[in-house]
Amino acid sequence: MITRFVTVESPLGPLLLTADEGGLTRVEFPDSDGGHHPDPGWVAVEPEEEPVLEAAREQLAGYFAGERTGFELPLAPVGTAFQQQVWEALNTIDHGQTRSYGQLAAQLGRPTASRAVAQAIGRNPLAIVVPCHRVIGSDGSLTGYASGLERKRFLLDLEGVPVP
Repeated sequence: MITRFVTVESPLGPLLLTADEGGLTRVEFPDSDGGHHPDPGWVAVEPEEEPVLEAAREQLAGYFAGERTGFELPLAPVGTAFQQQVWEALNTIDHGQTRSYGQLAAQLGRPTASRAVAQAIGRNPLAIVVPCHRVIGSDGSLTGYASGLERKRFLLDLEGVPVP
């Protein structure tokens, strides 16, 4: 499969968007922990040349403008079966809401797996679109976010979530 990519600006810095024939595969901040830079085999395109990337760019712009609370995109993240389950569970957290790692583990029927859930969340390749920023510590504190806690705070504030 051919991976196509664009870099778009956001209020939080550049975002790297990638897609293949299956859909959107990556939305991330290249300067964050674990962030990627385009691989030599990826093909740079203009957003309008790739409908999935153009839709992602437009929907992210709407989200940052406060005009959109969710995303309607074909998603194709690569991960283990467990990671896929966790990422699907993230999509059940509504805009402006939060869950703890323990609550997500319980939702998945694995109440003792909060650390494994946290690790899977940390590997989410679709920042913002698959809302891992909505997961907080059991005490309500902001905890781990691969893109940085300041970005997590910004995203939660944008969604109207009171942050400590």
